[in-house]
Amino acid sequence: MEAAIDNVSSSQGHGVRIALPSDGALYESTLAFMSACGMAVERASSRRYTAEVAGVPGALALFQRVADITAKVEEGTADLGFVGLDRFMESRHESGVAAVVVDDLGYGECELVVAVPEAWIDVTSTADLADLAVEFREQGRELRIATKYPLLVERFLYARGVNYFSLVLTSGTLEAAPAMGYADLIADLTASGATLRENSLKTLTDGSILESQTCLIANRRLLALDPAKLQGARAVLERVEAHLRAEKFCSVMANLRGSSEEAVAARVMEQSELSGVAGPTISTVHTPEGEAQYAVTVLVKKARMLEAVEHLRGIGGDGIAVLPTTYVFQRECVAYQRLLALLES
Repeated sequence: MEAAIDNVSSSQGHGVRIALPSDGALYESTLAFMSACGMAVERASSRRYTAEVAGVPGALALFQRVADITAKVEEGTADLGFVGLDRFMESRHESGVAAVVVDDLGYGECELVVAVPEAWIDVTSTADLADLAVEFREQGRELRIATKYPLLVERFLYARGVNYFSLVLTSGTLEAAPAMGYADLIADLTASGATLRENSLKTLTDGSILESQTCLIANRRLLALDPAKLQGARAVLERVEAHLRAEKFCSVMANLRGSSEEAVAARVMEQSELSGVAGPTISTVHTPEGEAQYAVTVLVKKARMLEAVEHLRGIGGDGIAVLPTTYVFQRECVAYQRLLALLES
């Protein structure tokens, strides 16, 4: 199956190729995010590893294990990839061609932490852990740390003076490692900390290695060499960025009576922070009675939606409706400009 994917990815004539998680915690959430961005991906079955992407002509989705996505983008099997920042930071090549273009897609939040048994009442910080590591070494053994992130963990501990330890690499569940006796502590991802507590583990006060979330990465070399793929990547970035921005806003609409559009606009703009991002949009309402009435639409942050409703009510607004916003585009796509800068570097 991997060979089939490589053959597809290396063939000519395809548009931008996007690596997506094929299973695990990010699988459903990534498909939901793609759909919310207007790029729905229909996977025929769990055994099919390619799919078309709606809204981006010629785009091809390649379903990959999360652990492999960074490598697939690095080697050129995919042009773009949706992956956890933790996986990218662990797997990337320091001088490689893969780079983060959008660092937070708004889902998959977690934290890579160092956690020790709750019974270690005198160990609350990495400084305490460094002292304990020295004690272990004097006793003829090393501190054993179970993890799936050896590079990140090693770099973190060395930077904080924890110099004597050995890493136990595992692909399974880590929380049980201290209780089962094959490690003394763990360095693993946590979202709420509940699983750690259920397994009698505690996070060190300064034991946060990395705050992670799903990010979008790109192969700079491939996109720099192929204008068609670059345009496909731009289409993806435009939709992603506009959707993420739109999640913070809503449209509030109301009908107001007034002598003119200018008079209505002046009333709406009495509270400038509630009169829309760039100001209100106003149009004439053609009523059966022929009275002067205008439809007002303002784009406001969701957090201030009720304030905007009350403001419009206060100046005579009626028939107020609040609508979700799908996309909010700016003059330029910031993510695309970031990608262009990465291509130049």
